[in-house]
Order: sequence, then C-alpha cells, then structure tokens
Amino acid sequence: MDHSPTLALAFDLIRRPSVTPEDGGCQELIATRLAALGFVSEHMPFGEVKNLWARRGTRRPLLVFAGHTDVVPPGPLDKWQSPPFEPEIRDGMLYGRGAADMKGSIAAMVTACERFVATHPDHRGAIAFLLTSDEEGPSVNGTVKVVEALEARGEKIDWCLVGEPSSTQQVGDVVKNGRRGSLNGRLSVHGIQGHVAYPHLADNPIHRAAPALAELAAIEWDRGNEFFPATSFQISNIHGGTGVENVIPGELELLFNFRYSTALTAEEIKRRVHDVLDRHGLKYELDWKLSGEPFLTGQGELVEATRAAVRAVSGIDTALSTAGGTSDGRFIAPTGAQVIELGPLNATIHKLNECVGAADLDTLSSQYEAVLRCLLTRRDAAGQTGYSLNSD
Repeated sequence: MDHSPTLALAFDLIRRPSVTPEDGGCQELIATRLAALGFVSEHMPFGEVKNLWARRGTRRPLLVFAGHTDVVPPGPLDKWQSPPFEPEIRDGMLYGRGAADMKGSIAAMVTACERFVATHPDHRGAIAFLLTSDEEGPSVNGTVKVVEALEARGEKIDWCLVGEPSSTQQVGDVVKNGRRGSLNGRLSVHGIQGHVAYPHLADNPIHRAAPALAELAAIEWDRGNEFFPATSFQISNIHGGTGVENVIPGELELLFNFRYSTALTAEEIKRRVHDVLDRHGLKYELDWKLSGEPFLTGQGELVEATRAAVRAVSGIDTALSTAGGTSDGRFIAPTGAQVIELGPLNATIHKLNECVGAADLDTLSSQYEAVLRCLLTRRDAAGQTGYSLNSD
C-alpha cells in the first residue's frame, strides 16, 4: 500500500525497537533524511543515551523541533492486537509503540521541513532538530545534557516546538504552553520496633507521622494562577512494618510528589514541609529530587504563530494548557527560549495498542510546516515576523 511521506517515515521509525534508552537507529535514519536538506548533524552521546543535534543555517532566530526516539516498554505482547514494532493501519488508525509518543510527531516534523525547505531554501534564521533516546527514562543524559552543551558554546534557541502528544479530540485543539514543576520527596520516619502488646516500650512511626501527613495533605499550597492549577501534594508509596500483625514497626518510608505552579518555588515547598515535620516532633530523614521547574511561555511569537498555523490548516482555535506531566521542554525553557508542545491525540500514549489517526499525522505535518512559514518567511513593514498564511 502506498503511504504519504509522513506515514512512510512513521512506519520506518516504529519498526525500529527503541525501548528507552535504546534508539534503534532512528536518529541515524533522521540524520540521513535531514542531510539531504542541508542540515549538519552532530551526534552527542552521553553514557548509553544517544542524542542528535542537527541544524540548517547559522543565523538567528533559531527554531528547534525537539523530541525523543525512545519509547516505553510495550508490555505483554499477547495483549497487542498486532505486534508493537510492526506498524499496521486498521480502520484509519496507525498502531504501534511510539505511533503517538512520539515517532509520529518526529516523522511529521521531518516531512514538514522537507516541504518547507523545498519552497523556501533561503528562509530567514535557522532550523534545528534536538532528539534524544532518554525522555522516557531517567532524563539525565538526554536533552538536558545537549542543552548544557549548546549553552556552553553560546548556541541559543529562540523558539522550540516539542512534539509531545498534546491534542485531545482533534489535532491542534490543545497546545501546551507550559508545564508544572515536579518535586519528589523520599521520607523516612524513625521509631522504635516492639511488641504490639507493649506499646509503651516502642515508638510507632506510623502513628507519629499520620497527623503530619494529614496536615500536609490538607494544606492549600497556593491557588494557582491564570495558567496553572493549584499545587498538588500526593503520597505515591508508603511502607512500614514487617508483614506480621504483632510487631510495631521501627521505620516508616514513603514517597511523595508535588506538582507545583509558578506561584511557588521548590525551595519554598521544601521549607514548608520541613516546618510541618519538625513541628510534629518527628525523627526523620528527607531526600529531595527536583524533576523539573515549572515553565510558561506566555503570549509571544511562537504561541501566536502556532495558533495561526492550526487555524489556517484545521480551521480551529487552539486552547492553551499546562496540564499533564513533565516534558523535555523543562530543560529548554530556562535558557530563555519560547517553548510550546504540539502533537497528536494523547488518548493511547503508554497504553497497549497505542495508535494515532493515520490522517492526523499528515495534518500535524501541515501544521508544523505552517509554523515554519509563519516564523521564518514573512515580515511586516517594521521587519517583524507576521502570522498571515495567505501568501509567502
């Protein structure tokens, strides 16, 4: 069966098993496609993680397409209606691990650039791709390391379009213009183990910690703001005891997470948590891990260009959102770049039988191409970028 260039590339990418941190040869394939357009590729491995930085042009402004070639494990193979790494179209849906998250987006980015460069070989500024095989894993040797290297040599990103699946009902109906911060805590509360019949000879850390945990869960950390919901505190794991009924535990261990808005800082959250634990007289150890600071791209060229592109291609007005988990945008935004996320529907990401509308990928590619045209071709009388797509 003949497929569009975008679908054909998506097929090639999905066929390459790339469970994180593996890349499966995806980046080599993409680098080869981009080389034909005049992109200069730089492979930047860190540890077992593969990263690709490919750039066309040396001037600014620099528009970057960012994404990841790694995927989550497929899970039980017998639960898939077709093998996860053998892409298949059924009833208009492309099935395969990574179809939505996010090999389909990468294919759409590449074909959008192919069409754009063919019609605008002398476009203003520069275009680049930043791809990693570490987004679904620890995220320590991927995008964050590439960004550090770019910053160290003074290579600045102006606009970054991340291909994470952002849409809900129709491609482009939701664009992520920010993400909440994610702060993790590992808390160990110390007590004294003993027999349940002699509680005066023991010190139950569960009893000690329960009031403090209830207080933490009841706190209104903030009320959010125009773009972010209120900060959320959630206990995700808790363990105490030896597994029998007649022993008071000596230790309580739990994991918790804050998803927080720009109304708070990580340091402020830490201080308030320690204040609660100390006030309740707990003997404890608390280790913190910051997964990412919150970021927000307000009104600006990238948001306006993306909205104009979606409207021109699909005839819909896109909504801005900061919902969902973290993305690699959290590593790019602190450099001062404007960052948004535009991708296919997210209904099946990380699920068995992951799929995406086959026609949706062509639509997404057209939207990406329209963003390129908005930002890298038109200028008004003052020399500023325009957002009309009626002509070049």
